[in-house]
Amino acid sequence: MGVISEVRPFVLGAGGKNITIVRVRTDDGLEGIGEGTINYRVRAIHGAVQDFAMYLVGKDASQIERHWQALYRNSFFRGGPIQMTALSAIEQALWDIRGKALGVPVWDLLGGAARDRIATYTHGGGRNPQVAAERCLALVEEGHRAIKLGIPGAVEPVLDERAVGATVAIVRAVRDAVGPDVKLMVDCHAKPTPPVAMRLAAELAPFGLLFLEEPLPPENVDALATVARASLVPVATGERLFTRWGFREVVEKQAAAVLQPDLGHCGGILEARKIAALAETYYASVAPHNPRGPGVTMASLHVAAGTPNFLIQEIVHDDPLREEMLVEPLRVENGFVPLPAAPGLGLRFDEALAGRFPYDPKDTPHPTLADGAVADW
Repeated sequence: MGVISEVRPFVLGAGGKNITIVRVRTDDGLEGIGEGTINYRVRAIHGAVQDFAMYLVGKDASQIERHWQALYRNSFFRGGPIQMTALSAIEQALWDIRGKALGVPVWDLLGGAARDRIATYTHGGGRNPQVAAERCLALVEEGHRAIKLGIPGAVEPVLDERAVGATVAIVRAVRDAVGPDVKLMVDCHAKPTPPVAMRLAAELAPFGLLFLEEPLPPENVDALATVARASLVPVATGERLFTRWGFREVVEKQAAAVLQPDLGHCGGILEARKIAALAETYYASVAPHNPRGPGVTMASLHVAAGTPNFLIQEIVHDDPLREEMLVEPLRVENGFVPLPAAPGLGLRFDEALAGRFPYDPKDTPHPTLADGAVADW
């Protein structure tokens, strides 16, 4: 393997989202692709990638762990969503280069496969129970066997009968439509307070959910542990946590049964494996978070392939960039996808995609509560 000659970010606007792709090239002609996407912070991520490039250019592309340590520790101000997203994309790209150089998929470099195929889930739902049921039934007919739903709208603090009732109505309609064998999950998106989260968990328990995702914001692990102990539905969290240090307290306090590191933010492929190993010591499962583009999808599938305590992988079922960037098609059959077989991560990238899928600058949503106060989205 050669030395790094270029580290360059690109942004693609597709499906209402802006996807950040990082391309790393070496002087011997190899090219690695990674993804680090925050839809509403594109320019900040690009700046962080360009800052990291000053260190990387001229370095040996094979020294993935060394470069990760240098970029993480020598930044002095460690972590945070912008810096970790940029670092995650670069780390993925370096693994992609190594796999291509050796002619093997990345999961083979991580110790081989722990399973024969990878369980997946996708997104269903909507704010209307009938519409949600119809959409989820269509997903089942396409081959999906696990679907995640969400809370419709903002959530008032302490007591919100509307939010609880609306969520239960959607889950009930979907469960009646798809039957008992399809796995269902609910993403709270960290909107509730503890009383609402516990009430919601109790109301949803009869529907046999695989997990209840982010029932609380990520800042207070003790509060999350309280909800987890009170809930008959397994609690999942982790999309807004970074590195093994960010997950440590959640694991040690057993505040979640399912950890959800996002390969585009948590520190990348090897860091996700370290988080999974930490979770394994407490008998917790890992379900990588991924409402992202092709890069994070493929990085997640390689981690899923070789992680013993992997549970299920989130994928976007209608990603317009997937056919453009995947070397092999991604087909869900009876709830599973095969292990990736192409060298590296199985990604390709043409700069012309940036012109065909142009960047569309966006602000974050700004929902409000009934009294006009700021709400979580």
